[in-house]
Amino acid sequence: MTNKIASYALSFVLVTSLFFLWAFVHNLEPILIPHLKKACQLTDLQSALIDSAVYLGYFVMAIPAGIVMKKYGFRRGIIIGLLLYAFGAFLFIPAASTRMYIFFLGALFIIASGCTFLETVANPYVTLLGDSKGATTRLNLSQSFNGLGAFVAPILGGQFILSGIELTQSEKAAMSPEQMNAYLQGEANTVQIPYLIIGLVVLLVAVLFIFIRTPEPGIKEDGVTEKRNLLHALRHAHLRNGVIAQFFYVGAQVCVTSFFIRFAKYSSDVPEKSAAFWLSMAMLGFMLGRFIGTLLTRYIAPNRLLTLYSIIAAGLLGVAIVIGSGVAMWAIILVPFFESIMFPTIFSLAIQDLKEDTELGSSLVVMSIVGGAFAPLLMGWISDQSSIQIAYIVPLLCLLVVAWFGARGYKVVN
Repeated sequence: MTNKIASYALSFVLVTSLFFLWAFVHNLEPILIPHLKKACQLTDLQSALIDSAVYLGYFVMAIPAGIVMKKYGFRRGIIIGLLLYAFGAFLFIPAASTRMYIFFLGALFIIASGCTFLETVANPYVTLLGDSKGATTRLNLSQSFNGLGAFVAPILGGQFILSGIELTQSEKAAMSPEQMNAYLQGEANTVQIPYLIIGLVVLLVAVLFIFIRTPEPGIKEDGVTEKRNLLHALRHAHLRNGVIAQFFYVGAQVCVTSFFIRFAKYSSDVPEKSAAFWLSMAMLGFMLGRFIGTLLTRYIAPNRLLTLYSIIAAGLLGVAIVIGSGVAMWAIILVPFFESIMFPTIFSLAIQDLKEDTELGSSLVVMSIVGGAFAPLLMGWISDQSSIQIAYIVPLLCLLVVAWFGARGYKVVN
């Protein structure tokens, strides 16, 4: 280190660790949805509020995170995000003790608020740590570790959160109120130790950022900044289109994974622990897709790869909707591989050439993650009215919007 400031390489490693952390906690949500559905006795629509709490957190905190980043720099934004993340994780302990669903939703909202700071800061930070021509490749590389977190989370969540006890209606009816309460409380309590450990790990990472100074690329040394607002940033057509595309992409991604365990049970009668394993395999594909996509973007224009992958993913969802049994489940398992490059590619295409509007543009793209709050609710409602299989029409339509952005919406208009 020179003058006690970390090098770009060390900073890249530290910031890339954040991609793993927020992916890990978000990919516990597909485990929490069936788990809390059981522990708190919820409908599909009610269980989808888990995603809504998380992605509303992104919507509410994206602009404050961007303002903090612009005024105080990347490093302080990261530290604030990590502290919020850890606090929300610790709240799972009293939430489980009370078994109040609203308490769980509040804890998830706070975790998401912390992750909003991390994503608002980390995504543009990685694009600025080096040559602008390699921004998309660097971001896809960092997002590959996001894929690693997505792969590991369902494995650990399935092992340490899901009990594997799935009572039939007749078995529940035969239980006394005391037995039922003990069963439900036991289910709720399984989240306490995992989230305690998560909170402690995140606090440790926060300590690293407190004691290791990272560079602030893009911050003017004379401290002079030009006043900008959201409307000024939104004058860029490709940014507006990127916000729309990210809204629908995140909605699609959340829908595909959040209801997978339910879908596996419906289509192939797969038990919850086994379904969690297959979800982890799907996220292994997501991780591999990130690494492979990083290589492919060196040879294929990112927008073209985005269009191709979104069309293939939409086709797989079409197969899952039309065909039953194990074929449908395998079609869903393959979708995350093709979703893998979408978030970072949309992000980098949306904020390209924004110059002084980069910070606010980044906030807007992160803010559009709120799509993950609404699409699952629609999907849960359709599932309650018909079936979880028919409900997969929601992510299919969302991915067609992403295909449009890759084909036309990404273009920078001067």
